[in-house]
Amino acid sequence: MTLPDAPTTRSRAAWPIAALLVGYPVWWALGFGGLAVIVLAFPMAYVLWRRRPIRVPRGLGLWALLLAGYVVSALMLTEMPPDTYGEFGAGRIIGYVMRLALYLSLMVMVLYLSNLTERELPQLRLVRMLGVLFLTTVAGGLLGVLFPSFAFTSPLERVLPGWIGGNPFVQNLIHPTAAQIQKVLGHAAPRPEAPFEWANAWGSNLSVLLVWFVVGWWVYGGPRRKAVAVLLIAAAAVPVVYSLNRGLWIGLGLAALYLVVRVGGRTRLAICAAGLVGAAVFAASPLAALVTQRIDNPHSNDIRAFTVSATVEAAGGSPFIGYGNTRNAMGNHRTITTGKTDWCTECGHPPLGSDGQLWHLVITQGFVGAALYVAFFVGAIRRHWPDRSPIGLAGVLVMLLVLLYMFVYDGLVTPLSLYLISFALLWRNAHA
Repeated sequence: MTLPDAPTTRSRAAWPIAALLVGYPVWWALGFGGLAVIVLAFPMAYVLWRRRPIRVPRGLGLWALLLAGYVVSALMLTEMPPDTYGEFGAGRIIGYVMRLALYLSLMVMVLYLSNLTERELPQLRLVRMLGVLFLTTVAGGLLGVLFPSFAFTSPLERVLPGWIGGNPFVQNLIHPTAAQIQKVLGHAAPRPEAPFEWANAWGSNLSVLLVWFVVGWWVYGGPRRKAVAVLLIAAAAVPVVYSLNRGLWIGLGLAALYLVVRVGGRTRLAICAAGLVGAAVFAASPLAALVTQRIDNPHSNDIRAFTVSATVEAAGGSPFIGYGNTRNAMGNHRTITTGKTDWCTECGHPPLGSDGQLWHLVITQGFVGAALYVAFFVGAIRRHWPDRSPIGLAGVLVMLLVLLYMFVYDGLVTPLSLYLISFALLWRNAHA
């Protein structure tokens, strides 16, 4: 099966998306990382401006409503829900403005991709750009496993004033690190995150990019490309396990089940056979013991349950437009002394809405914003489910992963970019 790149006479119009995906390591090293989409939204918007009227993908109106709702939520930035703490200041405003810029830039990116012709940006070329980013992600994961303390001060971090660069949300984005050191197993252990902002973002992105890597390198690849793909996926298994990322593991299981259900004949048998062989090799490897340790140490379950319940309770004070930004809860699942109190000002707790994009939207944009987000991706699944081409099957799978990950992963910053690129690929495939 082949899907050759079409010759192009106007491929220069596609350079912003190539700069984002293929050039991502450079953006990461400069300190922009996922913020690169904001920078590149300007040339994307210029391309759109020159080719009016603009085609708007079906379903993007829901994203526009989500964006409009976020603008309205700014009215509640100064308000505090019950049982939360924090002062209105520069940090809350910075976080709000950055998220607004990201939501807007992502909408520009979808419109930009949807209005490039197949001649300007062939589908396979875009899929293989995502495959290049998969290679970058695997390399970053191995860096986090082998050299977990690797970190450096980026150029952007050096030039930003302290009141901006010192914001915890901003610091995670602009300070390149190879891994997060956490006591998930009861002792300090590295969880790969390079070249993204958090270990959970690495897991989410790895799974989405793996889907497109398989399409570009296996489905539409020759014998040599397929052989290399097998070796690269085997190498990816090492940081996947060391990430201790249960959400990622569940997502990969869902992807395998989805493929078994949706494909048939020899392809289904090949997938089942490959799965059995892979499971046998993995069970005989040292990596299996690490997975067992992680399953035996579900230390984050109680923390997540508390944060989610506190988020929903706080959102009840502004159910329609939310609070514009996250807030911090008093106490945690065990005692109020682990959260900030009048007599323990140094104590803290993860921000409300930090345990999944759905909960983030509930606190920042209310239940209406969360419903719009779900409707956007559910609508994409419903419209494109009949598309049984490799790109159609892969795109719907990513949309399903989005709905799974919204309960456990934040979408900001880089995951949402990949979700929306996948959405654009689906739409382009239906209108090729």
